[in-house]
Amino acid sequence: MLKFYTGFEINDQTGNALTENEMTTIHYDRITSLQRAAFAHFPELYDFALSNVAEVDARDSLVKFFGPLSSNTLHQVASYLCLLPTLPKNEDTTFDKEFLLELLVSRHERRISQIQQLNQMPLYPTEKIIWDENIVPTEYYSGEGCLALPKLNLQFLTLHDYLLRNFNLFRLESTYEIRQDIEDSVSRMKPWQSEYGGVVFGGWARMAQPIVAFTVVEVAKPNIGENWPTRVRADVTINLNVRDHIKDEWEGLRKHDVCFLITVRPTKPYGTKFDRRRPFIEQVGLVYVRGCEIQGMLDDKGRVIEDGPEPRPNLRGESRTFRVFLDPNQYQQDMTNTIQNGAEDVYDTFNVIMRRKPKENNFKAVLETIRNLMNTDCVVPDWLHDIILGYGDPSSAHYSKMPNQIATLDFNDTFLSIEHLKASFPGHNVKVTVSDPALQIPPFRITFPVRSGKGKKRKDADGEEDDTEEAKTLIVEPHVIPNRGPYPYNQPKRNTIQFTHTQIEAIRAGMQPGLTMVVGPPGTGKTDVAVQIISNIYHNFPEQRTLIVTHSNQALNQLFEKIMALDIDERHLLRLGHGEEELETEKDFSRYGRVNYVLARRIELLEEVKRLQKSLGVPGDASYTCETAGYFFLYQVMSRWEEYMSRVKNSGTACPDAAPDAAQVATFFPFHEYFANAPQPIFKGRSYEEDMEIAEGCFRHIKKIFTQLEEFRASELLRSGLDRSKYLLVKEAKIIAMTCTHAALKRHDLVKLGFKYDNILMEEAAQILEIETFIPLLLQNPQDGFSRLKRWIMIGDHHQLPPVIKNMAFQKYSNMEQSLFTRFVRVGVPTVDLDAQGRARASLCNLYNWRYKNLGNLPHVQLLPEFSTANAGLLYDFQLINVEDFQGVGESEPNPYFYQNLGEAEYVVALFMYMCLLGYPADKISILTTYNGQKHLIRDIINRRCGNNPLIGRPNKVTTVDRFQGQQNDYILLSLVRTRAVGHLRDVRRLVVAMSRARLGLYIFARVSLFQNCFELTPAFSQLTARPLHLHIIPTEPFPTSRKNGERPPHEVQVIKNMPQMANFVYNMYMHLIQTTHHYHQTFLQLPPAMVEEGEEGQSQETEMEAEEETVSAQGNLTPSPADASLSQETPAAQPDCSSQTEDTSAPCDIATAAEPVSAAAEAATPQDAESVPTETE
Repeated sequence: MLKFYTGFEINDQTGNALTENEMTTIHYDRITSLQRAAFAHFPELYDFALSNVAEVDARDSLVKFFGPLSSNTLHQVASYLCLLPTLPKNEDTTFDKEFLLELLVSRHERRISQIQQLNQMPLYPTEKIIWDENIVPTEYYSGEGCLALPKLNLQFLTLHDYLLRNFNLFRLESTYEIRQDIEDSVSRMKPWQSEYGGVVFGGWARMAQPIVAFTVVEVAKPNIGENWPTRVRADVTINLNVRDHIKDEWEGLRKHDVCFLITVRPTKPYGTKFDRRRPFIEQVGLVYVRGCEIQGMLDDKGRVIEDGPEPRPNLRGESRTFRVFLDPNQYQQDMTNTIQNGAEDVYDTFNVIMRRKPKENNFKAVLETIRNLMNTDCVVPDWLHDIILGYGDPSSAHYSKMPNQIATLDFNDTFLSIEHLKASFPGHNVKVTVSDPALQIPPFRITFPVRSGKGKKRKDADGEEDDTEEAKTLIVEPHVIPNRGPYPYNQPKRNTIQFTHTQIEAIRAGMQPGLTMVVGPPGTGKTDVAVQIISNIYHNFPEQRTLIVTHSNQALNQLFEKIMALDIDERHLLRLGHGEEELETEKDFSRYGRVNYVLARRIELLEEVKRLQKSLGVPGDASYTCETAGYFFLYQVMSRWEEYMSRVKNSGTACPDAAPDAAQVATFFPFHEYFANAPQPIFKGRSYEEDMEIAEGCFRHIKKIFTQLEEFRASELLRSGLDRSKYLLVKEAKIIAMTCTHAALKRHDLVKLGFKYDNILMEEAAQILEIETFIPLLLQNPQDGFSRLKRWIMIGDHHQLPPVIKNMAFQKYSNMEQSLFTRFVRVGVPTVDLDAQGRARASLCNLYNWRYKNLGNLPHVQLLPEFSTANAGLLYDFQLINVEDFQGVGESEPNPYFYQNLGEAEYVVALFMYMCLLGYPADKISILTTYNGQKHLIRDIINRRCGNNPLIGRPNKVTTVDRFQGQQNDYILLSLVRTRAVGHLRDVRRLVVAMSRARLGLYIFARVSLFQNCFELTPAFSQLTARPLHLHIIPTEPFPTSRKNGERPPHEVQVIKNMPQMANFVYNMYMHLIQTTHHYHQTFLQLPPAMVEEGEEGQSQETEMEAEEETVSAQGNLTPSPADASLSQETPAAQPDCSSQTEDTSAPCDIATAAEPVSAAAEAATPQDAESVPTETE
C-alpha cells in the first residue's frame, strides 16, 4: 500500500489528478534526464545512455545497468538528479547500496498505470483470495492492530482515489459474503471420497447442484491492444431432481445472474461428520472457485431461451443446460498458467455449481460500473467536486451561496393558508401584494431577498449585521391556477399537510439549486417533505427531469403512493427496477406498464377526438391516428376557437360604454354539444369574466387532449415495446424513480441511451453505501464537459442504522459503514434538522428524542383521540418486561451468531395472542427482535400456536429491527434475546430504530439486569426501568377502550410475573372465549348440541393428525389454538400431570411439551442460509 501511494497519480505540488498521458510524459522526462546525466558524467553507463527508452526503463534492465556500480557511484548519480546531497571528495557514502539502487530504480522504472491494472483484474474472486486471511480478515476481527486495507475517511486525494478505495472495499466485502455462501452450500452437500477415489455427495443444498457436464464452447479473439479474449462462453449441465419450487428457482436464473463453479476433491471417507469449527477447505477438499455469469438456459435445440413477454417453453426431463459467460481476464491467466507451468486445466475439473440469492448477487455489475467510471472522465458539478473530496468550505454548495439562486418561487399547494405561510417564516416580514383578505388564498408565489455569497462574506468580515429590513422581507403574491375544464377530475389535487417551519425551510432549500441535506428523525415527515419538493420542482421547472433514488423498494413505493396523491400528471411518472410489483395500486409504473398506459390512453383520447368531431359535425376520420388528430385540431378546432374569441371580443367593442355581455359567452360557444356530459350548466351567467375563464378552461381541456396525443405520436412510429419504453425513459418521463442498486447495475445502459436529468432526490441516504450514493450522480454523459446537475437533495437520518456491512474488519477498520450522508454531516455540510414528530405518543418519543437536537411533537400527537386513549387491556403504553431463564436456559446459540431465547419468544407470542383475544387487529401488531435466530423461532412458535386460528391470526410482520427500519406500526413487541452479553444493541443507532417503530404501544422483553448496566443505553433504559418490570394487564378491558392514557383503570389490574403464568393465562382466556362462543351458538342459533360436539370432535381429530404428519416448518398447515390440545396429545407418554400445578410458578403442559421441538426445528437454520428455515416468508 505504501508503494502504491508513493507512485500515486497526483501532482505533489498542486494536488491535481494526473492523466495517463501526463504520467507517461513525467516518466519519459525522468528517464531521459537520467540518460543525459549518465552520458555526461559516467562513461561506464554509455550503453545505458545511448539505448532507446523502451529498452531500458523496465526494472530488470535498470538493475542490470546500475547493479554493478559501487555505492559511491550510485550516490553521485542520485546527487546529479538532485535526489541526494552532493558527496564530498574522498568520503564514502553513508547510504546502503541496496537503498541507493532502489531509489534510482523505483523512480525511473516503467509502471503499469492504475487503470491498466484495474482493467486486467478479474472481477470474480478465486479460492486464493476468498480464503486468504490477509486480504479478507475473518469475522472475529477484534478491532486491535493495523490491517493492510484501504480506509474511507473524511478526505480523498482525487476522484480516482475515491473510486479506487470504494472499488477495493466493495470487492472484498462481496468476497467475504461469497465465502460464507460457498462454505454453507458446499458443507450442506457433504462431499465425501467414494470407494473408487471419486466424489460422492451425501447431502443436498438448495443453492448448489453437482455438475453433470462442463464444456467451453467459445473463446473469442482479443480486441486490438489487449491480450485477453473479448468473451469466453461455456455450457454447464446439471440434473434438477429436486422439489418443484427449487427446480423453478434454478430454471428462473436470469441473464446476468452470477454463479460460481467449484471443484471439490474430498479426502474424507463416506459418512465423516463436518465440524464448522475446523478449517473448511481441508474438510471438503475444495480446490478451485471460478465465477461465471448466466446468459440463459438452453432449449431442446440448444438455443438460449431469451427473457421476454413470451412464455418459456416446457422442457422435458430433469437435465438442464445453462450457457454461461466466464471472466476473460481469469481465463487468460489460467490458460497462461496451464501452458507455461504445466498446471492442470482448471476448466476440466468443476463438479459443483452454486447460485446466490438475487438481492445479494449484484456485486459484479456494481464493480463493472465503478471500473467503467474510472475509465471515463468523471464530470462532477464544480459546486460539488471539493465537497465530495472533503476539501474547501463545506457550506459552499448551500443554496444561499450559490451564484444561480432563484429569487421568486411558486410554492404551489405547499401552504394551506396565508396564516400558515406567515407561521412558516418566523422572524420574517411578510408583504402580500393584495390587501383584500378574500384574495389572500393559496397558491402563493414568494419573492425572497437574494444575496450573493461574496457580499455576505464581506459584511461578516467587517463585523456588520446583515439583518436589514430588506433582508427579512418576503413578497407574497397569491395567484389563481387557470381553469382546467368543467369536469370534476379537472380540479387539481392539493396537499393537505400543514408543514412546520423547518419542513418549509427544507422544501425551500430543495427547490433552490445546490446541495440540500435534510436530517429527519423518526416520524418527522421525511417522505412528505420529499414528495412536496418533487411536486414543486415539477411545477416550477416543467422542462427539468428529476431522478429519485432510495435504498429500498419499499421506500420508493411509499414515495410513489404519495406522489400520486398530488397534482402530478401520471404520464410523467416512471419506476425502474423489479419493486413495482409491490406498489399498493392498480396502476403499473414500470417501463412496460407505462407503455401499456400510453397505448391505452392514446385510444381513450382518440375516442374523445371522435366524439368532438361528431359534435362539430366534421366529416372524415380525424381520430384514426395521432397525426390525423393533430391536423383536425389545427384546421377545425383552432379555427372555431379563434372565430369564437373574435366574436365575443367584437361584441364587447361594438358598444364601448356598455359592459361585456355574459350571455354572449355562452351563446357563441362552439363546443356545447361536446361538453354536454359535464356538470350543467357550464356557464354560470353571473359575470363576463367568470364565464370567459370557464370557456378558456374548456378550451384548455380540449387542447390538452391534442397535446398528449402529440406526445404519444412516437408510440405509433416505434413498433416494439422495448423501443417505446426507451423513448418514455429518455423523452417523456419527468420523474424517474429507482433504487440505488438498480442505478449501479444499469448505469452503462442508461448512459448509452442518452438518459438525462437535472435534479436528484435521495431518500434513506444514510442507509446507502458511499459508492452507491455517488454512482447516481453520474448516470448521464456531460454536456460540453460540464454536468447538467442542478440540485442534489439528500434526506436521511445518520442517528439510525448505517449500511449493512457483514465483515467487522471492513465495517470498523475500513469505515465502510460510513454513508456519504454521514460523511457530509461530519465534514460540516449545513443540514436542515426536522424537529417535530407526528408518529408516536409523546411518552414513546421520549425514549429516543434525547439523541436529537430539539425533537418535539406535532400538536396532533396530544390532540387526536388515538394518542390520548390508553392501550386496552394493558396498564402502560410502554413497558420493559424482565424475562428470566426458562427451564434453566436463557440465550442459546445453535450456530455461530444465531442467537435464540425460547423464554422470550414464548412470552412475546403469548402477549400477542392476549392482545388479539382482547380485540386488537393482528395487522396493527408487529413483532421485532435483534437477531435472525430469534426471528425464525418466533415464526415457528406462531405457526404452532395461532398461525391459522381465525380468532387470533398472524402479526403484521415478524422480522429483525434492522429490516424494519423505515417502517412503523401501532403496537410493537420487541425481544432483545441476549442474556450473557449486550451484543450489537450496544450500537445506539440500533436502539434508536428499535424504540422509534411504535406509534401507540411498545413492549420490550429482555434480561433487565444485563441491559440496564450498559452505559450507552442508559438514557432509554433509565425511563424503561422507572416502571414495573412485570407485565401489568387488565383482562376485563376490551379493545377499544375509552380510558385515557395515564388514568387508573376501573377494572382489576393483574400482574404477570413470568412467561409460564402468561401462557397459562392466555390458554384459559382462549378456552373461556371458545365456551362463550359455543354457548352463544347454542342459545341464539338453536343448533343441536350434538352437531356442535361432532364438529368439535372432527376438528380435534383432524388437528391431531396434522400435528403428527407435519413438522414445525409446515407453513401454517396446522390450526392450533394457543395451547393447542393436539400439542399436549403429541407425546402422551411423556405428558406431565398439570392438574396440581399452580398458576404462578409452573410451565403449563402446552409450553413445556411444545417448546423444545420448536427450538430444535429453528436450530436447523444457519445465519448464512436463512432460506433453509421454511417458515421464512420475506
